[in-house]
Amino acid sequence: MANTNQADYYEVLGIERSATADQIKSAYRKAALKWHPDRNPANKHEAEEKFRQCSEAYSVLSDEQKRAVYDRYGHAGLGGRGFDAGGFDASIFEEFQDIFGDLFGFNQAFGGAGRRGRGARGQRGADLRYDVSLTFEEAAVGVTTQVEVTRHEICEHCSGTGAKAGTGMTTCRSCGGRGQMSYQQGFFSITRTCPACQGAGKVVREACANCRGQGRVERQRTLEVGIPAGVESGTRLRMTGQGEQGVNGGPPGDLYVFLEVKEHPFFERRGADLYSTIPVSFPQAALGSTIVIPTLKGEEEFEIPEGTQSGQIFRIKGKGLPNPHGGRGDMYVCVRVEVPSKLTRDQRHLLEQLGHSLKVVNRPVERSSSFFDKVKDIFG
Repeated sequence: MANTNQADYYEVLGIERSATADQIKSAYRKAALKWHPDRNPANKHEAEEKFRQCSEAYSVLSDEQKRAVYDRYGHAGLGGRGFDAGGFDASIFEEFQDIFGDLFGFNQAFGGAGRRGRGARGQRGADLRYDVSLTFEEAAVGVTTQVEVTRHEICEHCSGTGAKAGTGMTTCRSCGGRGQMSYQQGFFSITRTCPACQGAGKVVREACANCRGQGRVERQRTLEVGIPAGVESGTRLRMTGQGEQGVNGGPPGDLYVFLEVKEHPFFERRGADLYSTIPVSFPQAALGSTIVIPTLKGEEEFEIPEGTQSGQIFRIKGKGLPNPHGGRGDMYVCVRVEVPSKLTRDQRHLLEQLGHSLKVVNRPVERSSSFFDKVKDIFG
């Protein structure tokens, strides 16, 4: 359950909601340097909490998709059913590792290994994407569907080492087993992961025939995805750990399922609310009548009162779509009085008699508002 007391991410970084990507990055740098525990030895506990808080804010706001979900749904959207939670992710510090690692010993401060002599470094597996198309009805009730994903998994023959059984590993000659290679550029010494051993410090003596020394093989898997009721097009569901396997013992990536919901033939959707237009005859509108309206659960009878005007909107509470975060939307029915294009002789005679008895002053009226403006005016 999402914590409703969480601080606003924009306030944490001290930026406006319209901030650009560069402004977000700049604000994060300042906040992270300010609250780093090594800079606040007198109050290290509070500093570490502030540091993690601003880092969590950056991990969300620096990601366009996460930011879009957060802007619309807040913390509840990130932690809701199927939505990607922000959370503290230490991997976001990699782009500032030179600052934190050299000045403050960042890795040691958060339980990691030092930059020098750290040996093999586990690399997180790649995230995967899968697109799912839903009918309007499926999105309304929620469904469980299956997806076929192709991903790299740990080779069962070598257990991910890449080495043929019984051959083992040998020290990497390129880096001398350090896993890193240093380069001098002017006054600066730059350290990079060894390309020969990928930071492991060791290489295989003889490659595994099954995975050709890669330690991973490609597999196709069938996964079940539970789609909550009321989702919209563009909703992203995160399946943690269902992406590709990591390298050197790194964690697996995630699978992101992107949803596309097809439009309905006559329902128009705005969030969890539904809108529809129902034609009625002039006698039905003038005298009041029982009409049949469509709902998500089939047709239902609905009473329109005497004197109903064309364009009048009726609100039916709780007949809209379920909200993935709780509650249910409403249904709005717009009544449109149909004017017949052809009349029989008897019908014309009756309407002429009615016309003589009705007094209507043909004066200009105020320009009518749009359909949704009327909804706003009536129901706020």
